[in-house]
Amino acid sequence: MKLATRILTMVISILVLFGCQTKKSKSDIEIAFTRDTLDVGYTYWWPQSGPFIGDCGEELSLVFVGILKQLEKPNKNAGPLYTVQEGIIEIEKVFKIKEVGRDSYANQKFVRTDCFYDLGLQIGDTVSVSCYDFEDAYSIPGGNSILKIRSFDDPIITSLRNYIDSDQNPVKLKKDSLLWRTFELDKDLSHIITCHEQSKDSVDVSK
Repeated sequence: MKLATRILTMVISILVLFGCQTKKSKSDIEIAFTRDTLDVGYTYWWPQSGPFIGDCGEELSLVFVGILKQLEKPNKNAGPLYTVQEGIIEIEKVFKIKEVGRDSYANQKFVRTDCFYDLGLQIGDTVSVSCYDFEDAYSIPGGNSILKIRSFDDPIITSLRNYIDSDQNPVKLKKDSLLWRTFELDKDLSHIITCHEQSKDSVDVSK
């Protein structure tokens, strides 16, 4: 009888333990980093940049936070369309990974790109980076896709993770408009919220 009671107590304890564990969110990604570097292109001709582009919000492909570790001098001889300034970011945490083909993210610790010109960043700055995919590779469409933040726990990161965890439902960020106004991205957020709500209304009416 005592053995049965002990077993029952043990089973209850295990159930309680597992029941109390916090369920991981989509943006809670554990990575065993390698010392490799991922090269990310710059789609400078895209009209928008940042985490909220397109009419209803294009799907993000790679989102992470890190520290700017290297920054080269601007190179104006690369071509007439934009000024190249290459830099390297050391990744601290990844929140979104999308398979894009041959150049999908493979646990690299560093990211190299050449779109740092005129962003006002310095070595040692903490940044949030939002990438999309273009021709089977990741791409950064412009300055608003690399945001200088105060820390890895910046409220803007919490908002961005909520956006990812909700399958990029912008309505979930309605209360965060002032946060994004700091980066002049509140209008982009408002635009995709309106698009999302209008699309939902259209579906409801058609039923």
